[in-house]
Amino acid sequence: MTDHETQTWLTQEAADRLSAELADLEGPRRADVVRKIEAARAEGDLKENGGYHAAKEEQGKIEGRIRQLKHMLEHAHIGTPPAGESGVVGQGMLVTIDMAGDEMKFLLGSREISTNDDVDVYSIKSPLGAAVMGAKVGDTVNYVAPNGKVFKVAILEAQTYF
Repeated sequence: MTDHETQTWLTQEAADRLSAELADLEGPRRADVVRKIEAARAEGDLKENGGYHAAKEEQGKIEGRIRQLKHMLEHAHIGTPPAGESGVVGQGMLVTIDMAGDEMKFLLGSREISTNDDVDVYSIKSPLGAAVMGAKVGDTVNYVAPNGKVFKVAILEAQTYF
C-alpha cells in the first residue's frame, strides 16, 4: 500500500465536526467535569464517594477522546483521497460485496467521515478492509475473519463516497 492509501482521510465537513467536538471537550465539558470533581471532594471521604469516582471516570474518558481527536486531526489529510483507478477499491469508497451469498455495503475508511449512521464503516487496517483494499470490481478476494474462518468476497461495486 502506498502512503496515500494508509493515511487517514477526512472530508472538510468531518474535520470541522471533529474540531467542534474537540473545542467542546477542551472547554465546557472539561470545566464541567472539574466542577463535579471539586464538588465531590468537598463532600469528604473519597473512598466511598460514588460521585467523585464517576466524575474521575468521566474525566478520563474526556481526556482520552481529546487525545484521540488531536492525534487524528494532526495526522489526517483533509480533502479527498487521490482518485484511484476506476473500479478499484480504495479509501473513501462505498463498497458493495458478496460474502457467502449475502450482499453487504460499507464505507472503507474512517468512521469519522461517515455522515450516515446507516452505513457500516471498515478501516483499511481491519481484516475486511485490508482484504478488499486495491481489489477491482469483479475480483474475488479471501477474507480471514477474526475467528480464523476464510471467506470468499466478491467485489460488486466501488463508488466514491466523498
